[in-house]
Amino acid sequence: MVSKAVAKYVHALHLKKYRTRHDAFLVEGGKSVRELLSSGIITERLIATPEFADKIAAELPAGVPLDLVSADELTRLSSLSTNNTALAVARLPAETALQPALNQLLLALDDVRDPGNVGTLIRLADWYGLAGVVCSENCADPWAPKTVVATMGSFTRVPVWQRNLPEWLATLPPELPIYGADLHGDNVHRLRLQPSGVLIMGSESHGLTPPVEACLTQRLHIPGRGQAESLNVAVSAAILLDNFYRNG
Repeated sequence: MVSKAVAKYVHALHLKKYRTRHDAFLVEGGKSVRELLSSGIITERLIATPEFADKIAAELPAGVPLDLVSADELTRLSSLSTNNTALAVARLPAETALQPALNQLLLALDDVRDPGNVGTLIRLADWYGLAGVVCSENCADPWAPKTVVATMGSFTRVPVWQRNLPEWLATLPPELPIYGADLHGDNVHRLRLQPSGVLIMGSESHGLTPPVEACLTQRLHIPGRGQAESLNVAVSAAILLDNFYRNG
């Protein structure tokens, strides 16, 4: 069993204010924990079932406290409905420099509030090798447990920044393209896009906020043939990103 102090600390990290206060976040599930252990992100503590701890014994960094618990106790500490492998407390990584350039593509998220979608979008950025993901201040926290789980380990490889999007976009060089998903934009299948600049995705319900929309240099539309009102934001991003890279 973990101590009461450790259990209290883990439960506190389910909330953003305590993640910010302690500069730490939770990583849950065997795959994500193994990705963490093989990354440059510092692992502060590992809580695992004995079976999983034996399985990854060779991967454990020296000096990291390890608590062995039952699957039931681990699930009580976790945000997952079932966790029979591991949970780790990790240090929030130091923010890298945010330096947009003409030869790279950044993904920006404008008030995407579902942590599962934010995590999937970070995973997409990893798949396409993007320079990183810029989240607006009202996005779901990229370090929330559900977001981290949804990245499927990509949280260890993709730089993430949180910014006031309109203010940040206004500082970009004028020659840097700023693309946005928009129902009234250009048919993306008829364009020859280059992976350079910033692609902004808004929430499914409301699209881009007006101050962000005002910063666009080109609007992109995914034409549909059926009756669906909209696409999931991560699905839309995947389609748009594939068009940026289809000629590469």
